[in-house]
Order: sequence, then C-alpha cells, then structure tokens
Amino acid sequence: MKFNVNQQDLQKSLNYCQGVIEKRSTLPILSNILLNAGNSKLTITATDLDLIFIHEINNVEILEDGKTTTTSSIMYDIIRKFSSGKKINLSLSSESKLQLESEKSTFHLNCINASEFPLTDENFSQNEFSIQSKQLLKLLNKCKFSVSNDETRHYLSGIFFHQTQIEDKVFLTAAATDSHRMSISKLRLNEKIDFDPIILPKKTIFQLCSLLEDYDGDVKISNIKSKIKFELNNSILISKLIDGKFPNYVQVIPKNNKKKLEADLKLFLDSVDRVASVSFDKKDGVKFNLTKDILNLSVNNANSGDGNESLNVKFDHDLDISFNSKYLIDVASQLSGDKIEIFFNDTGSPALIKDPSDFDSIYVIMPMKG
Repeated sequence: MKFNVNQQDLQKSLNYCQGVIEKRSTLPILSNILLNAGNSKLTITATDLDLIFIHEINNVEILEDGKTTTTSSIMYDIIRKFSSGKKINLSLSSESKLQLESEKSTFHLNCINASEFPLTDENFSQNEFSIQSKQLLKLLNKCKFSVSNDETRHYLSGIFFHQTQIEDKVFLTAAATDSHRMSISKLRLNEKIDFDPIILPKKTIFQLCSLLEDYDGDVKISNIKSKIKFELNNSILISKLIDGKFPNYVQVIPKNNKKKLEADLKLFLDSVDRVASVSFDKKDGVKFNLTKDILNLSVNNANSGDGNESLNVKFDHDLDISFNSKYLIDVASQLSGDKIEIFFNDTGSPALIKDPSDFDSIYVIMPMKG
C-alpha cells in the first residue's frame, strides 16, 4: 500500500473518527482505523461495534493498492500538527509498520492486519428515503438536549423517530425526554415513507450532527430491524438502534395550560442566564414571580448568594413557579424567532413552551419543588 493525500482531507476524516472510537477499548483493533487504498480513492473506517463510520477521500494519488489498520488517535494527533494543505505520503514499510512522511518528518506507526477489523455486510437497500441535511440537523438539534443520561432507562437514551400524519400531511416526528423535560419536533415529508419507529442512540445523534454541520445536500436514510444507515455524499454512518419501547409522550403534553406568558426571546434568555450565574450549580431553581405584565426572576443559593431581575412581559395572572435554569436556557437557545411563549396551569404542573415562528416544535418542562 502506498498513496499521497492532502493533509486537510485526511485530518477532516480522522477528526470524524475520533467521535466514533472509544477512548478505552478492551479490544486493541477498535482503537484503530481501517485504511483501504484502491479504485483511485482512500476509504477510512472507524467503529466501536455499535457505530460504524466510513469516509471516502477521492482527491488522493494511489501508487499501490492495499489496506491496513493503525491507531486512530496517534495518527490524528500527528496529522493535525502538520501545515495545512501539505501532501502526506503513506506506505506500508512492513506488514506491521505504516510509514508516514511529510516535509522533513518521518513516522513509523504500529499496524494490526486489516483482516482483524470488524466490518458489517447487511443489506440496507430497502426502505430508503431522503431528507435535506439542514432540515435533519434542525430536527436533531431541537431534541438532542432532552435525551436522558440515565442508563437504567435505556429507552430514553436517544431520540424517538416515527412517522405521523395530520389530516393529509405526513411528518417525520422526533421526540426526546429525560422525564424532567421533553422536546418534540416534526418535519414535513412529501409523501408517506416505509419507516418503522426507531430510537436513535445519543452517541449516533452527536456524530450525525457533526457530519451534517459540514454538509449541505440530501441525506439518504435506510433501516433494517436493528440498524439504520445515513449516507451523506462521501460519508456513511451505520448505527445500531436502541431496543426498547419509547413511552407515549403525547399524553404528557399539557392540555389545560391557559395562562400564557409572552416575552422577548433575547431579553428572557439573557435574564435567566444572568440570574442563574449567582449559583455554582446551574441546576438550582430559577423562581418565577409573575404578576400582571411583570416577570421577576430570582435565584437564592446558600453558598454563593442571591440575584433578582425583573422583565416586562405579556401576562395577565399571578403565579409563583420554579424551573431548572439550564432547562430553560437549553430550550430558549433553540428558538429561532424573536419571541418565546410559555403556557402555565398552576405551580405544580408542567409548562408548555412554544416558538411563535416554529409551529412544528414544542417543549415541556417540569417545575421544581420549593
């Protein structure tokens, strides 16, 4: 194996690989990437057995076909320290050594034979549909912060995707909850798709977002019973799905929240963020003292002090209620318009948050006690 490749192209591919490969793996081969040079392209593969990332680099000069595996983190650390745009020369100097040269530097990296690298051969050809990359990214961003970190309830450790229909309109709907907050967002589809409900794992979500941020085009999606595949131009992401039943989130959406607060989004976000700064623990409750057209925000922490701030809003009731400040900031940061609407019932009931500029997304936050 022998080839020349541009430093930027190789660094970009290796950077994606870092998000897939586990930092501490019991199997040495899983710390490695598979390099396959042939057919006028370099294919780089990384996996943790649950997630597979495959990236093709076409702008490469193949002098001799071949394949091997080498430690991903070491190779990435070397490549990113070369000057941007430089040519990198790679070749197998022996079966167990990969030679890497650029400018006046030469490295010999340990290899494990490519035959030991685990690969998948499932056929994903059926059930294929496409979504525009920026629309899929928006859907993921609207929900990913509500995914649970509680490993004992694994079915909440991802985003639930399923097809929904309202009258003659068809949507791909995403929902996520950690039982303290919930995000729901939907994307209009042109037609019905052959797509069974799935729960996409958290690690896959963040890896997919990283890829989508750098890509503008259609994403081909196909799934079989336990896995899903995303194809983006020169990249493929294959992921195992979470095996479990997502709860009936629709019944949790508040139906009787009639007390509506409307506020300027930026002023609201900045005020909550400022008041919450008085506490080292962002999970401290921000207390809302609401009277007619006035929202008074306050935080009181025995170890650090207290803070208060008033904000002019549209509101026609009296209400005292407290929320986790991070949950409020997470939601408000995802709203795209210039207003935020919060609908209340009473002190002990969950609040419903809407973005007046986005009818396809809603958020629910449980209040804090005390």
